[in-house]
Amino acid sequence: MSETIALSQTRPFRPLVLAKLAAGAVIGVILFFLILPTLIVIPISFGSAPYIEFPPSGLTLRWYGEYFSDPDWMAASFFSLRIAFFTTISATIIGTLAAVALVRGDLPGKSLVLGLALSPLIVPHIIMAIALYLFFAPLGLTGNFFGFLLAHTMLSVPYVVIAVSASLQRFDPVLEMAALNCGASRGRAFFEIVLPQITPGVIAGAVFAFVASFDEATVAILISGIEGKPITRKLFEDIDFNLTPVIAVVSTIIVVISILLMATIRLKTNFSREHQASRDRRRNREPGLP
Repeated sequence: MSETIALSQTRPFRPLVLAKLAAGAVIGVILFFLILPTLIVIPISFGSAPYIEFPPSGLTLRWYGEYFSDPDWMAASFFSLRIAFFTTISATIIGTLAAVALVRGDLPGKSLVLGLALSPLIVPHIIMAIALYLFFAPLGLTGNFFGFLLAHTMLSVPYVVIAVSASLQRFDPVLEMAALNCGASRGRAFFEIVLPQITPGVIAGAVFAFVASFDEATVAILISGIEGKPITRKLFEDIDFNLTPVIAVVSTIIVVISILLMATIRLKTNFSREHQASRDRRRNREPGLP
């Protein structure tokens, strides 16, 4: 009798388990086909043939040597890295301040301001590229560092706003109010209380800003010049006129950089959670306990 009852209690859960397994299998297949094109470029970059082939007939590091010894590729890579570095700084500062104002402030028309701040994520990049070219060309901002910095900062700020806003939503404002009641100024309370708590969001926004700047192609093609040429513009030029495995090498390097940056976000988030949990345990520990 007890066995019959046990079986009757477990039967309704079987369809649920099967449904979860089926959903997991479908998700796994979808993720596999999404990741597969990105992973294919890695073995192609080690191919021995002077053209792109998959699977490669042999393995060699020749194309990595050609990439690092080519002055044009190096100039484009360092130009993109310099733009991405300074874009990260400017977009992080602007996006963090905007997120604080939008989440903590009482701005008139806050929803409109938020929509404008996030508009670069909504408007197609080709439209923004044409608009930026028409605006930058009369001012002489095409093909130079300052023009790229302005354009990429505008495109990267929304990522910082989203990441920092999410951290601010989880932040307890009582902590800041306690600091203000103890005599701290607004600036000191922000830098000593608020900023350390939202640091994971700021770092995540900064990483996304770096990747968005370094990987941006549509705007780069229209506002770049002969001298100021980012790596994405150089990549598309070689796809048209010089289709060699060096293209796969550049793609692999971009993929590796993106993975390392995403891993940095993950490690920083885990470290912050463990540190906060450790602080909470110490705070709640009763006196006299070891």
